[in-house]
Amino acid sequence: MAMEQLRSDKVAMICLGILVFFVLVALFSPLLSRAFGVTIDTPEANILLSTTGFDGMPVVGPPYNGFIWAHPFGIAPSTGTDNLAFWMYGARTSMGIALVSTVAATIIGITMGLVAGFARGPLEAVISWIIDFFLSLPFILVALSVAPILVSRFSTQPALLSASQLVALLLVLSLTGWMALARLIRGEVLSLREREFVLSARAIGVPTRSILRKELLPNLIAPIIVSFSLGLPAFVSAEAGLAYLGIGVTNIPSWGRTINAASNYYDTYPLYLWAPVAGVLTLVVALNLLGDSIRDAFDPKTRR
Repeated sequence: MAMEQLRSDKVAMICLGILVFFVLVALFSPLLSRAFGVTIDTPEANILLSTTGFDGMPVVGPPYNGFIWAHPFGIAPSTGTDNLAFWMYGARTSMGIALVSTVAATIIGITMGLVAGFARGPLEAVISWIIDFFLSLPFILVALSVAPILVSRFSTQPALLSASQLVALLLVLSLTGWMALARLIRGEVLSLREREFVLSARAIGVPTRSILRKELLPNLIAPIIVSFSLGLPAFVSAEAGLAYLGIGVTNIPSWGRTINAASNYYDTYPLYLWAPVAGVLTLVVALNLLGDSIRDAFDPKTRR
């Protein structure tokens, strides 16, 4: 029933098509880069305009200069690298980090929510307090303060800097994005644990782990899918925002990193800025609308 409603939802199908497009770009960015003849490794600084007074305006790139197939999105004013290649590889980075963070946050949220909802006594109170504590923390301040500490702890060698930045970013996103799902799962489990099938399983001595895994978890699939679909665009936005603020992997192309670099050229070279902005905006809007459609399909009480 839910899948039939999704297939008949035109908005959901359009958003799914947009998502598939971005996934294909992310997966096949090396092949697409070679097909377009562009690369992120070989700057073409020799075609940069050296005249002062134009804020680094490049020779190639609309609207101030002509469009050429060799560089459809133009080239970066500061480095001479191709913007299309950075855009495609940036999609891979942003979507990959968002996906891993969403999966990790979902696993943490499910685990904490199940335990908090099914346990009684001090354990339930402690986990509920932890959820409320993390919800009270401002995300930006936590990211700005915790990420540099994690990077300094992990990057014992210069060669490990990129890996440590990636791990720090994933930890920050994962550890600050699980609480809403945990609270939702806890509320569902509080209701389900008084149902007959759960009480019967406990009466015949079924282990708690089996009750959680075989009795409760299958009844939580719908809210988990909805939460996952709505959490993914939030992590895409968060990754781009943190990269713009300088929290992220500095040696890997990402949309947020490009937006950070392009913000200095918004007036002389708007395409440099708006290409990654359009990518983030289009992907986030598509994921949000798709998430709303999934929620409407799996939860009849919220259908528009």
